[in-house]
Amino acid sequence: MLTRVPLRAAVGVATTLLASSLAFTARADDASPWQRDGHSAARLLAGSRSGAVLLGGIAIQLEPGWKTYWRSPGDSGVPPRFDFSKSDNVEAVTVMWPAPLKFDDGAGGHSIGYHDQIVLPLRIVAKAADKPVTLRAEINYAVCAKLCIPVEASAELGFNSVASTEDANLRAALDTVPKPANIGDPNPLTIRDVKRDGPKNVVVDVVVPDSRNVNLYVEGPTPDWALPIPEPVKDGPAGVQRFSFELDGLPPGAKPDGAALKFTLVGPEKSYEFNTNLE
Repeated sequence: MLTRVPLRAAVGVATTLLASSLAFTARADDASPWQRDGHSAARLLAGSRSGAVLLGGIAIQLEPGWKTYWRSPGDSGVPPRFDFSKSDNVEAVTVMWPAPLKFDDGAGGHSIGYHDQIVLPLRIVAKAADKPVTLRAEINYAVCAKLCIPVEASAELGFNSVASTEDANLRAALDTVPKPANIGDPNPLTIRDVKRDGPKNVVVDVVVPDSRNVNLYVEGPTPDWALPIPEPVKDGPAGVQRFSFELDGLPPGAKPDGAALKFTLVGPEKSYEFNTNLE
């Protein structure tokens, strides 16, 4: 039996199918395929194409019970490494790091990183704003449960969408990146003071609203500084949470005097980064 379809209805069906196909293409174009290993998967995300500065991302999914690491992994762990040198029309890529969590590393210390899933925002500067941009990334990271497993992934993605379907995800990830702040800022959560206490000990006083739990991390001027995670001091001054850490893990020949330190203060709702020179 032959069924006749009115021309107007046929055109409507064709238009709907074409729109669905274009929407699927846009979704596919805004994220690279997942690169999967035994316990995680990674891919690139592309934000909207506008101007010479673009927002992208590296998305990592982790199986339950597994974690990966922050740029400074803590007492144990492997920091992720990224190589974007094979990209087309890309001048520079800056990786931005959402506020991390602190984990028991199973050996009496703590590691710093993420579980479940994480998007690391990327600030991408194009060489020429009017030419195509293709981001190529070599992604090296570790996933850990009781044992750590190295992971290598390669991903490629063009920035083609005027309005990317990943814009909301990228903006949400960007909101979790600690905001720049200065020591002594009048925020409800802030670092009030950083000072030396003897030749090797550093004390950091943090103002914390409502006595909430916060975490504090410290990094040296270069990645080969392996400073310990600051620990809370039980008997600190009234109205502040005091942390302290030893000046251990310096590279050979490095001097702490005047060293540029970066502190990351992570609260339940907001997080901040502070740069200071050690007295």
